[in-house]
Amino acid sequence: MLSYYKTAGGRMQELSASEPGCWINCIAPNDDEISSLIENFGVEPDFFRAALDEEESPRIDQEDNSTLVIVDIPIVEKQEDGKLFYSTRPLGIILAEKNVITVSLQENPVLDEFADSAVRNVQTNLKTRFVLQLMLRIASRFLMYLKQIDRMSDAVEQELRKSMKNNELIQLLDIEKSLVYFSSSLKQNEITLEKIMRGRAIKLYDEDQDLLEDVLIEVKQAIDMSSIYLNILSGTMDAFASVISNNLNIVMKVLASITLIISIPTVISSFYGMNVGKLPMPYFWFPLTLSGICMIVAAFILKKKKMM
Repeated sequence: MLSYYKTAGGRMQELSASEPGCWINCIAPNDDEISSLIENFGVEPDFFRAALDEEESPRIDQEDNSTLVIVDIPIVEKQEDGKLFYSTRPLGIILAEKNVITVSLQENPVLDEFADSAVRNVQTNLKTRFVLQLMLRIASRFLMYLKQIDRMSDAVEQELRKSMKNNELIQLLDIEKSLVYFSSSLKQNEITLEKIMRGRAIKLYDEDQDLLEDVLIEVKQAIDMSSIYLNILSGTMDAFASVISNNLNIVMKVLASITLIISIPTVISSFYGMNVGKLPMPYFWFPLTLSGICMIVAAFILKKKKMM
């Protein structure tokens, strides 16, 4: 699907067709749409193949009059069990001679914010500035999702303190996986931004330097946050694993103590149940009394040794 947008009067307006200075948003484009873009804007076909590859890493590529910038954007997906899972997807940004083309496999809230005029001071005809504003919103989206992940981790941890079930541990594993995806993508985005900062791949203007620095600050902050959350979560997982193992040892110790105590009547009654003469106190109440006394003594000794 192709959508055309251009800023007019400080607001983003959707166009029926492309024109110089507009932003072209491609969401899962088909072959005909890709062919028309290649023909009309002189874009390399490999740029679209790279942008639509789910496994593509952030990078910059330059060919003739067009430049490809691939960055990872954060996404949140709902799993079958209703829980949220955070991951990343590549977003291709193609700078043609007079237009900016974004290519992605699915809709995402970052592009929707630009299309709905939720971002201020956007000028689609200022290509470099538009790309930097887009990357700034992506970094802000990473920070927002990281805060959500931190709150989710705290909630799961509180549940884990009460229940100690596998379900909460699996949720923590999913959160840890999300943080690994975020951390890896953010570091690659940072490398891409540093290449842009050198001014070789994309022409930078003086008024764009401050914006580029803001983007780098946001990305580095997101990297630090993801690293901190990942370290905390790893430590939490190790601590809970030790707690669960310790609880299992305590349960096994108590069960062993109970088994030892209830085996006392069996041993005593076995002696008195055999066809053996001259046993002391051959009365039915004596084995019961002796068993009760021995059980109390054994329980006292085990309790004193903290085995129960």
